Amino acid sequence: MSDDGTGFLYPFLDARERDPGPLLADLAASAVAKAAESARLRRETLAAHADALARAADEMARRFAAGGRLFTFGNGGSSTDASTLAALFAHPPVGPALPAWTLTADQAVLTALGNDVGFELVFARQLIARGGPDDIAIAMSTSGSSADLTAGLAEAKRRGMFTIGFAGYDGGAFATSPDVDVCFTVASQSVHRIQESQALLGHELWRAVQSRRTEAA
Repeated sequence: MSDDGTGFLYPFLDARERDPGPLLADLAASAVAKAAESARLRRETLAAHADALARAADEMARRFAAGGRLFTFGNGGSSTDASTLAALFAHPPVGPALPAWTLTADQAVLTALGNDVGFELVFARQLIARGGPDDIAIAMSTSGSSADLTAGLAEAKRRGMFTIGFAGYDGGAFATSPDVDVCFTVASQSVHRIQESQALLGHELWRAVQSRRTEAA
């Protein structure tokens, strides 16, 4: 096995065995361990953030009722997670659709801003153009410290938007920033486990907002 501490992830890469039995057993054990860790972390994360989820859902429901809109953004894999979250609100499997967009959807806008004003401002500049005081901004990240995300949240806060940060590890800059109204931190060192728990948090946030919107109708 690799001595860099990652061999357990893909034991077949360094396998020396000709007999597939031990290799298959290692693979099965690895999959079971990852699934158990993911389930445990998701349960603990939801429990740890129950009050914050309720507070965020209350405020989001109030803002949607007042005509507010949701804008999500992130980098890399967190960009796809942000897109998925926006799509859940805009095109829900059940319940009313709510106005939601991801700021990474338009390649022309992203590349123009990156080229003309710098990548750090690709989200902040979009919020200057589109964001208003009744709106909501959600930044998704594993580190919680990416410069373009913190700049976007700072601009959102300046414009009176309700701001939410999804982060991993210890929360990074999101956890202590005055520009973040609610921070959901997944306490893990694994990017995979962080994003799995963030996906569940996002779904629970959507479900809670839908519940409040239904009750108010």
